Amino acid sequence: MKLIIPMAGSGKRMRPHTLTVPKPLIPIAGRPMVQHLVEDICAMSVHKIEEIGFIIGVNFGKEAEENLLNIAKNAGAKGKIFYQEQALGTAHAALCAGPMLEGKIIIAFSDTLFRGQVTIDENKDGIIWVQKVADPKAFGVVKLDENHFVTDFIEKPAQFVSDLAIIGIYYLKDGAVLKKEMQRLVDNDLKEKGEYQLTNALENMKQKGTRFTVAEVSEWLDCGNKEATLLTNKRMLETKPQANIPRSAEVKNAVLIQPCHIGENVKIINSVVGPYVSIGAGTALNNSVVSDSIIQAGSSLKNAIVSCSMMGNNAHYEGRTMNINIGDYSILKPEDGK
Repeated sequence: MKLIIPMAGSGKRMRPHTLTVPKPLIPIAGRPMVQHLVEDICAMSVHKIEEIGFIIGVNFGKEAEENLLNIAKNAGAKGKIFYQEQALGTAHAALCAGPMLEGKIIIAFSDTLFRGQVTIDENKDGIIWVQKVADPKAFGVVKLDENHFVTDFIEKPAQFVSDLAIIGIYYLKDGAVLKKEMQRLVDNDLKEKGEYQLTNALENMKQKGTRFTVAEVSEWLDCGNKEATLLTNKRMLETKPQANIPRSAEVKNAVLIQPCHIGENVKIINSVVGPYVSIGAGTALNNSVVSDSIIQAGSSLKNAIVSCSMMGNNAHYEGRTMNINIGDYSILKPEDGK
C-alpha cells in the first residue's frame, strides 16, 4: 500500500503562521497536522503502508522536507518528495506523484483530519471517504444507489441531491487506472473552473466500470483558518491520549487544567494553563492565564491572559488580556511606563 499526500498549497488563510512554516507542519495537539493524518491512515490500513509521497510546493525548504521524511520514517514507511510547481487542481497535484501511481494507493489531502472507525476493504475497486453535512452546497458530494455504490459525483450542488460530502481521502485498488485518467485530463486540457479535478478522473473511471463505495466518518476536522485550527486542536486533545508532562518541564506554582499538551523543556511559572492548550518545546509562561490556545516552540508569554489564540515559534508576548494571532519571531509588549 502507498499513501500520497498532496500538500503544496500556500495556506493563505492561516497567515501569519504559514509565512514561515508550511501549513501541514503547523502543530496540532503537539504534532504536525500531517503527522496526525499519516498516523490515522496507517492505523486503518489492513496492510502496512510501504511508501508515503508528499507533494509539496517548490518553496517549502530543506527543513520542511526533512521533517516530512522523518514523519514517514517514524510510520515505518519510505518517504518520497514530489513538487507541484503550479496550483492547477487536485488531479494535477496527485499526478505529480506519478511514479507512485500503481497498485493499491490512498490519496489523502493534508488538511483532512477525521475521527471514526474505518477499515479499508482492499477488495473494493475504490473507496471515497465522506461525512454527512447539514448544508452540502459548499462541498463536492456523492450520490449512492441502493447497494451503496457511487452513481454520481456532484460539485457544490445548487439543489439538494445528497448530504454525503467528500472529505478528501480516496482508496484505489489500481492506481495506474487513475493515473491514466488524470493524464487524459491534462493532455486534453479538460478543466473545470480552471483546474484539473480529481473527481472528474474518478467519474471517467466510474463510467468505464470502476465501482466506488464510501466510508463514512463520524467527524471531519478542518484546519482552514485560526478558529477552525483551534477547534481541531481541542478535539484532538479530547480524543487522542496525551503523554504525561515531560520530566524536562518546569512547573512551579501553576495549575494545569487537562486536556493539554506540554512539550519538552517548557517552563510554567505562576500560571494557569488549560483546558485545550498545546505548548511547544522550550516555551516559557510566567504569571499568565492561557486557555483554548496553541503556543509553538521557543516562545514566551508574560503577565498576560489569553484565550482562543495562536502564537508561532520564537514569538514573545507581554501585556494584557487579548485574543492574539501572532506568527514566528514576533514580539508584542507594552511600551515603557504603560
